[in-house]
Amino acid sequence: MTNTAIRVTNASKTFGAHLALKQVSFSIEKGETVALLGASGSGKSTLIRSLCGLEVLDASHGKIEVCGELIQSNGIRSATLKQSRQKIGVIFQQFNLIGQLDLMTNVMIARCPHMPLWRILGRRFTQEDRALAAETLDKVGLLAHANQRASTLSGDQQQRAAVARALVQGANVILADEPVASLDPEAARNVMEILQELTQALGLTLLVSLHQVSLAQRFCARTIALRQGSIVFDGPGSKLTQQALADLYGCQVSEFEHAEIHSSEQPITHVPHRLIAV
Repeated sequence: MTNTAIRVTNASKTFGAHLALKQVSFSIEKGETVALLGASGSGKSTLIRSLCGLEVLDASHGKIEVCGELIQSNGIRSATLKQSRQKIGVIFQQFNLIGQLDLMTNVMIARCPHMPLWRILGRRFTQEDRALAAETLDKVGLLAHANQRASTLSGDQQQRAAVARALVQGANVILADEPVASLDPEAARNVMEILQELTQALGLTLLVSLHQVSLAQRFCARTIALRQGSIVFDGPGSKLTQQALADLYGCQVSEFEHAEIHSSEQPITHVPHRLIAV
């Protein structure tokens, strides 16, 4: 069996006259924790949406495989995409919870792909589903809020609930698209700590797009950086110098002089990482 969790080959995506992804190729091994960096419009969200089949690549070329299963190729989604998506948990910046439902139900909804339609319509979750949801809510520190309406939760709590929902789904790969962009610094660290701890404890693969360089360096062993749709860096976050960041974000080095470029904590070293010159 392959040890590769994500494989992207020559992925390109065009929106009108704008080329959002330009022949992007990389692979991520099972268990890796990878940050995706880049300025707004660099292609991060397009890449993550393509990985789960929400965006279709250009028809000319491009192939995406997750957990050894084809997601799309040459602009055509795989016929087995629905089944493959069960292995992919996606966490968005907008928490995507149903505000009028309690937290427990919001998390159990992730079990719907495993349920017959009549049970989905009647919200007839099994005791096993409820036990799994409760256990996962406990892991993210929200069990005490299980019966609380989602709309009454703080942003930090709602994003932790979104993490729990992805885990309850039974995913092997977690894709997080700027999950902490709307949170304050302390809440952002809390969510990243939970993502790091749970994905590593469960042996999952994490690809998370971030704007905060310090969070990428602290919580991810490897960083992939995009600029104008192309990969310009792939390696340990500790190798991201001020000059590399200035080139990445298209600004002057002086703008990073007082920024927290390198975390005071050492990057995780027990997850494989590579440095690739591109």
